[in-house]
Amino acid sequence: MSAPSPSSGQATRFAAVIVAAGQGLRAGQPMPKQFAPWRGKPLLRHAVEALAAAGAAPIVVAIPEGADALARDMLGDIAGIDLVTGGATRQASVKVALERLAAASPQRVLIHDAARPVVPATVIERLLSALDTAPGSIPVLPVVDSLAIDRGGFMAGSAKREELRRVQTPQAFRFTDILAAHRSWTSASAAGDDAQVARATGLPVALVEGDTALCKITFAEDFMEDLPAIRFGTGYDVHRLADGEELWLCGVRIEHTQGLAGHSDADVAIHALVDALLGAAATGDIGQHFPPSDPQWRGADSSHFLRHAVALAGQAGYRVGNADVTIICEAPRIGPHRDAMRTRLAELMNVDIGCVSVKATTTEGLGFTGRREGIAAQAAATLIRIS
Repeated sequence: MSAPSPSSGQATRFAAVIVAAGQGLRAGQPMPKQFAPWRGKPLLRHAVEALAAAGAAPIVVAIPEGADALARDMLGDIAGIDLVTGGATRQASVKVALERLAAASPQRVLIHDAARPVVPATVIERLLSALDTAPGSIPVLPVVDSLAIDRGGFMAGSAKREELRRVQTPQAFRFTDILAAHRSWTSASAAGDDAQVARATGLPVALVEGDTALCKITFAEDFMEDLPAIRFGTGYDVHRLADGEELWLCGVRIEHTQGLAGHSDADVAIHALVDALLGAAATGDIGQHFPPSDPQWRGADSSHFLRHAVALAGQAGYRVGNADVTIICEAPRIGPHRDAMRTRLAELMNVDIGCVSVKATTTEGLGFTGRREGIAAQAAATLIRIS
C-alpha cells in the first residue's frame, strides 16, 4: 500500500509516522491492542484518520511482522498509507518508518503512537507552529500530584512537580533533523520517545500545551471506559411437551405428567434467559454457542449455558444487573416453585435473589401453549458495566 511520492521540488505540508508494531499484551485483548476495536473501529484506524484529516501525507504505519493483511483490511480504504514492518523496539520501528519517508522528502513529520486514538487538531497546529522556531516540539501536560522517589518500597525523596511535565504524542520534528538524529544513534535502541533521540544529538525540543484527550489506551479497563453503563437484551424460546421427558424450568426439576423435549434438558426458561444475556452483550445467540447439531450438548444441563453467557458478559466488561423471566403455560402451576427458581437463577448468575424475577402466565386456552402442546418463555436482562 505505497503512497505516491510528491512531484519533484514539491514538499508535502507534513508527513506522519504512526508506531503500531507492539504486541499490546497489557491491554488483555485477543489481538495486539492497536488492532482491537475501540469506539466502533480499530484503535489504529482512529489515529490514522485523525492525522489524515489534519493533512498528513504520506502516512507510514509501522506494524508487527506478519500483520500486513490485518492492517490492510483495517486501513485499505484510506489513501496515502504506507505499511512497514517495525523493529524490536519503538525506536527501531520509528527509524524504519523514517527511512521509508526519506524518498518523499517531507519538510516536517509527526511521530505518533497508535495507542493514542484521539488527536485534537489544535494540538497538531501548536506542534507545527513551534517548528518555525525549533527543530522539534512535543505536547506536554503539567504534573498535578506530589511525587515521591521509591527505593525498595520506601520514600527516599521527592521531586519538584513544577519542573516536570507529562509527555504525549504526536511529536513534531523537522524531518531532516530527526532522521539524522536516529541515524546517528549508536547505543541500544531503547529511547522512550523521539524527543529523547533528538535531545541526545543536541537538538532543542520545544514544549507546547498538550490535551487530556490524548490519553493512551494501555490496559483492559481502558477499552471498557467507553462502554455504555447499561445494556439490555431479550430472549424467547419454545419447547414441546412430550411423554417420558423430565420437566426442567429455571434450573429446577418439576414433577409433571410430561416434560419438555429438546437436544439438551430443554429448560425453556433458561434458554430464553441465555439469549437475553447474549443479546445484551451482543455475542450472538444460544444456537451459535451450543448448536443442537453438536452431540456433546445432548441432554446437557442448561445451567452450563447460563454460566457461559454470564462469563461472556464479564469478558465484554459487564455483570448481570437484573433478569426477568416469564413462563407461558397452562400447566404445571409455577407459583409453588417460583422461589426455588429465583434462588437457582441467582446462584447461576452470581447475583442477589432480589435481582431475579420469575413470573408465569397462560394464554387462556389459545395457541399451542393453550392446547398444552408446549411451553414458551420470554426473558429480559440488563447488564451493568463493571467499574
